Amino acid sequence: MKHIIADVNEFTDPAMRERAVIAARGDQPFDILITGGTLIDMVTGERRAADIGIVGPMIASVHAPGSRSDAAEIVDASGAFISPGLIDTHMHIESSMVTPATYASTVLARGVTTVVWDPHEFGNVNGVDGVRWAVEAVKDLPLRVITLAPSCVPSAPGLEVAGADFDAETIEEMLYWPKIAGLAEMMNMRGVIDRDPRTSGIVQAALASEKLVCGHGRGLAGADLAAFMAAGIGSDHEVISGEDLLAKIRAGLTIEMRGSHDHLLPEFVEALNTLPHLPQTLTLCTDDVFPDDLVDGGGLDDVVRRLVRYGMKPEWALRAATLNAAMRLHRRDLGLIAAGRRADIAIFEDLADFRARAVFASGTIVARDGVMTVAVEQADPTPLLGSVKLQPLKADNFRLRSEGRRVRLATIDKPRFTQWGQTEADVVDGFVVPPEGTTHIAVTHRHGRVDSRTRLGFMRQWGEWKGAFATSLAHDSHNLTVFGADPADMAVAANAVIAAGGGMAVAQGGQVTVLLPLPLSGLVSEAPVTEVADGFRAIRAAMDGIADWQPPYLVFKACFGATLACNPGPHQTDRGISDVSTGKVLDSPILEVLE
Repeated sequence: MKHIIADVNEFTDPAMRERAVIAARGDQPFDILITGGTLIDMVTGERRAADIGIVGPMIASVHAPGSRSDAAEIVDASGAFISPGLIDTHMHIESSMVTPATYASTVLARGVTTVVWDPHEFGNVNGVDGVRWAVEAVKDLPLRVITLAPSCVPSAPGLEVAGADFDAETIEEMLYWPKIAGLAEMMNMRGVIDRDPRTSGIVQAALASEKLVCGHGRGLAGADLAAFMAAGIGSDHEVISGEDLLAKIRAGLTIEMRGSHDHLLPEFVEALNTLPHLPQTLTLCTDDVFPDDLVDGGGLDDVVRRLVRYGMKPEWALRAATLNAAMRLHRRDLGLIAAGRRADIAIFEDLADFRARAVFASGTIVARDGVMTVAVEQADPTPLLGSVKLQPLKADNFRLRSEGRRVRLATIDKPRFTQWGQTEADVVDGFVVPPEGTTHIAVTHRHGRVDSRTRLGFMRQWGEWKGAFATSLAHDSHNLTVFGADPADMAVAANAVIAAGGGMAVAQGGQVTVLLPLPLSGLVSEAPVTEVADGFRAIRAAMDGIADWQPPYLVFKACFGATLACNPGPHQTDRGISDVSTGKVLDSPILEVLE
């Protein structure tokens, strides 16, 4: 396996430009000539026969088939379709639980050549040093990684405590870094709309940098949506229906239509197919992809594949994933097969399965038939180790102490779109007896910045649990989060994660049944993606045995968002039950001692 050219991002070298012009004229050979394929024209939507000449990292010529044969290397694309490399406009590598290098190897081989990475998971655990590590870890990868400054560390200040706190001054400093391309998703919607000084300062720093300002606008409409956009937010991926999609497109937002909520995609396609043409402000993203889904389906290629399966024209899906994305990113070198553009190219066998026959990154063939042909080197992970700063926990940490004999409790009702509820419970021997129909959720601060007393809550409509699940990957502050019915099982699962330096564990009957170690920031493993995927599959399978899932909302994935305090409604955090809509934090779910 050869190494890729020293700098895949080199594009302005005058000698290279000189060679490209001369080759385009026909006065010297191309470095690579792609022949025999059908070009998908992202401007006109046509499928047309064309050959493509490449010099260095650049496309030098797109010309009639068979009109040139002079090249150092000829790549046969007969019977296949030629597209610009796919561009993922919003994603988190950490959600795949592998390192950036491992992620790059996995998606490049499938035709994804650019991703826009919000490393806010590393930022929430490791602070500015985590973001700095992210920037360094991707600088020599053949995958183009456009890195953004995490806007919300923590996602809900005052309601949770992460491993760091990024104020406007911190964000401004990061925006000066040349490899930071803008501000990642601003999740504090109320802070933007209500002109909270901290949030407004962060957005203003991004506007002053003249870089991208990205958003997270779940549920915003009408005056709130207008206020969000007037503040300077330019994009959103939190689209919840076909009606919401069209409303936000009509409002002028760039949409990063995500594949991580598959149940919504058919509705999105149906809505878009009512339009006379594809909006140029529609782009595609993955947002979060679990490791088994990454191995089985892929990255952005999987989103394109599913959209076509649900009825979108292949040309539309590809345009959203290429030229539209490049325009949003202000990258005139990307997104189009044309002379003078960067030679990021995917040759797909067909426009249904989108299996990549060959993939080029800046003119270098980086993969053939789904296998990488260049070496991808791992960054030193040492700065990410030792992030779980906790001593072992006991079963009593997962029991709620109380005086009296009966109490009134606040509950967290419904998965995903949570609501406040209330119930009553008995107190026996100084501990609250969990009310029938509730599931424990416990969050323990793991970053060593504040007290690590476990905060408990009771969730309703989460089914009957027959064991426990512990995870150090819990959006977005990534404190140790444990779910379950039995405090003893919860302690066993929690201690397995603590001992592993982070990860996920399932426990039942007082024993750990499955453990997936994620020792880098408590989020990521250095292991090969197939090994991590197998470990995560085992976790999923074990979880199917201890919880009763009811799609599309009560699903395993909901466990990772149960602490997402930036979303409206009550969420359990390391400070208590928090609600961003009201700013309320309940240190304990006990509302009143009744007797």
